[in-house]
Amino acid sequence: MLEVSPVTTRAELREFVELPFRLHSTSPQWVPPLRLERHAFLSRRLNAYFRHGEARYFLAWRDGRVVGRISAQIDRNFNAFHANAWGHFGFLELEDDPEVAPALLDAAAAWLRARGRDRMVGPFDLTMNDEAGVLIEGFELVPMIKQPWHPPYYAQRCEEAGLAKAVDLFMWNLELSDRARMLPVLFELAEQLQPRHGITLRRMSRRTLRRDLDAFAEVYNAAWTENWGFVPYAKEDLDAYAQELQLVFDRNWFMVAERDGETVGVAITVPDINQVLRRMNGRLLPLGWWHYLRRRAIVDRVRVGFLGVKPEFQHTGIAAAFYVEHFDTAARTPQHGGEMGWILETNRAMNRGMEAMGGRIVKRYRVYDRAL
Repeated sequence: MLEVSPVTTRAELREFVELPFRLHSTSPQWVPPLRLERHAFLSRRLNAYFRHGEARYFLAWRDGRVVGRISAQIDRNFNAFHANAWGHFGFLELEDDPEVAPALLDAAAAWLRARGRDRMVGPFDLTMNDEAGVLIEGFELVPMIKQPWHPPYYAQRCEEAGLAKAVDLFMWNLELSDRARMLPVLFELAEQLQPRHGITLRRMSRRTLRRDLDAFAEVYNAAWTENWGFVPYAKEDLDAYAQELQLVFDRNWFMVAERDGETVGVAITVPDINQVLRRMNGRLLPLGWWHYLRRRAIVDRVRVGFLGVKPEFQHTGIAAAFYVEHFDTAARTPQHGGEMGWILETNRAMNRGMEAMGGRIVKRYRVYDRAL
């Protein structure tokens, strides 16, 4: 008999964290997260999300064994910005059993409905800027940092359970060492940036990272505001984000565009720490810490996570300059390529930009919704 119940004990929380290890440990594409980090991320005391949100975790049991998990969460900042009553779900993991997904989704929906939510959207772990969506294309590829990986049956089970597509998220592959892939107009725009518009690029530093993230938030909150699912960054989120970035910071890949001291564009590209996590196998001990310390010798790929320009400066060629700078940086660092995204399928400007750089879509993630 299948039963879904909320997580209420430390032992059940361990089951929640361990389930993907049991489901995917034999899949060569799956990257095991660091268990210590997952427990901290799920902690209401340690995760800044819980200063403006709430969540409940659920497990599906059959014959005393965990066969699925899900979260249900409410982000008050999201609801306030969009003036809606949506709720979210996330952390979806399940065995290939047609009964599990409906039971998990019904439990999450009931929890959200009881709190006045009228729509359930996800999966997000816990927000769209964390791991988001269900993988529907690119199953054969290893996920990069903050990308989920799912076997093909996940999407099938979600749709059988009555979830409808809300939006798809694209990941674009970029071979940054091959400048010949780029359209010549990008180089022309980049060369005109400083003489025509007085805009220059600089690198962030570890010492000023937190201050630069305040400027990043100004750009993000202006440039992404029309995007589906957008939520402005709050101070507590930036504090937490700065701590995360300190662990993967590489000055080569953190860029700012400025004019007269004003930040008008930002590009945050992160070395793919998943290449290290695969060797750590979910643990710091006995040798996980050694692989982390050697990360600069291991990582040869990057993920372009954020690249944005304030709307009033989007005609100046800042994005083109960032693109060219990424190719130039790849020529002198061990990181020769990577992925950019996610990018909404509806974001025509960014998707055209990826085509101009010679990119191709290699992964698609689907966000679903259900009326409550």
